[in-house]
Parts: sequence; C-alpha cells; structure tokens
Amino acid sequence: MSASTLERTARPRKSRTRSRTVSARPALALSTLKPNQFDLRPACASLVCPDCETWVPITGLQTKPKLVPHDTGRAFEAPAVRCRLGSNRLVTVDVSVEKWQERLEDGHAETGHRRRTTVRRKPKVAVAPAVSQIAAQRQAPVDDERGSNRPLWLLRKKQWAATASAVRDADTRRAQLPAGDAPLGAPPVPLKTLHPERRAS
Repeated sequence: MSASTLERTARPRKSRTRSRTVSARPALALSTLKPNQFDLRPACASLVCPDCETWVPITGLQTKPKLVPHDTGRAFEAPAVRCRLGSNRLVTVDVSVEKWQERLEDGHAETGHRRRTTVRRKPKVAVAPAVSQIAAQRQAPVDDERGSNRPLWLLRKKQWAATASAVRDADTRRAQLPAGDAPLGAPPVPLKTLHPERRAS
C-alpha cells in the first residue's frame, strides 16, 4: 500500500510558526474565557480554541500573540481537518499571569469544598417464586420433620395417619341426609334403577 492512499491525520501543533498570515476575525480576549481554558505560563502558553474546542499553542506571546494554524482533531489520530476559523487568530492578553493564577486557585478551592451528591439506589425487589416452587413449599414436610433422615413416604404416611380420623368423620357426616333436604314441591328422587322398555316397531 503506497503512502498516498493512506488517510492523512492531524499534524502536531507547533509552539512557534513562521506564518505571517493573520485571521480577519476580531482578536480573542483572554478575559472572555474561563481560567481553566487558557494557560499563560511561558513554557506552554496555549488556550482552548472556541471554534474546535482543542488546545492550541499561542505564538508570539510577548510581541503579537496569535493562535497557530491547527487541525480540529488529536494529532496522529483524527483526520487532518484544518480549523479555518480559529487558525492564525489574534489573541488579546488582557489578563496578567498573577490574576490568572489567582482565579485558577479560587476555582479549585470552590470545587474542592463541594459535596458529592448521594446516589440513592433503588431497593432490590425479591424475585417471585415460580408456581412449581410454591407447590413444592406447600408439599414439603414441617420444619421439625424436615431435618430428620426419614424417607418422604414414611413422613407422608405419618401425616395421613394423623388426619385419617378427621377424614372418616367428614365422610360419615356427608353420608347422613339432613331432614328437609328436598326442595318443596319437587318430585321425589327415585331410589330404584329404572329400565325403560323399548317400543315395538
């Protein structure tokens, strides 16, 4: 693959440039920016370009400060797209280094005392058991018998023996016919099996 077919990436921003081109836009005053958006230290004089929001070096800080020609993305990573509006724009240094450092320290002091917002997490809702799990819980033996090593069929037999007398009493009461059970004016219920005769054709 030849070098011409490779996609061009943004070039590194040089702190010094020999370009004499000056943008026709009005000069950018540092007082209109926040203290954390520019750096007035001589070794790394730079600011955040208002047009492409990237850090750009300031050249000629002592004579005629202006932004160097720059691309809109990160060097060697983003495509090489030149910032036409912000390149070669004059900069008005109307903030002293002492005032800038004071404003920057005050901003750090204010943000350092801020309390963190408490994150209130939603309570976890227990997952509803399935129908089969509910049935298994109902059919499970009582707690005092569950821990024993008896087989399940023996526990079921014991439970049935405990309720056998109650079941027999219920069957006996069900078999007894209470007085006045038949509705008034209703024909009596036949007690013998009826065998109807077929008609001769």
